[in-house]
Amino acid sequence: MIVANGMPMSWSVMGGVAMALAVGLGAFGAHALRKRVDAEALRLWETASRYHFVHALGLFVIDFLVSSESADAHSLLPVAGWLLVAGIVLFSGSLYTMTLVKRRWLGPLTPLGGLAWIGAWVCVAIAAYGSSVA
Repeated sequence: MIVANGMPMSWSVMGGVAMALAVGLGAFGAHALRKRVDAEALRLWETASRYHFVHALGLFVIDFLVSSESADAHSLLPVAGWLLVAGIVLFSGSLYTMTLVKRRWLGPLTPLGGLAWIGAWVCVAIAAYGSSVA
């Protein structure tokens, strides 16, 4: 459970927001950027958008597991959720920004986002394994 402005919010709410952004940014890239950037930049945008979608869906997985698993498995699930969010910001965000402003110095942020995603999925695996052996 996430708390924002004193109000509880589920990972599904965060996932819904992330998915809405992924759809909007994907559409922006497909329509507004197609004639404004070169093919390489457009590939970066499409990669950012694809990975953004996949990991936004992962937030729904986190919410499902939090609501269905034993309390023992919950400790890693919020960590996994925040790592998914960090990955979206670092990986997809750096690629979106590099496409728009052509600043290659942002490139080192991209693999950090990938590492955040790897960490998130490892946390999910550990939590799921812990609940299956409990």
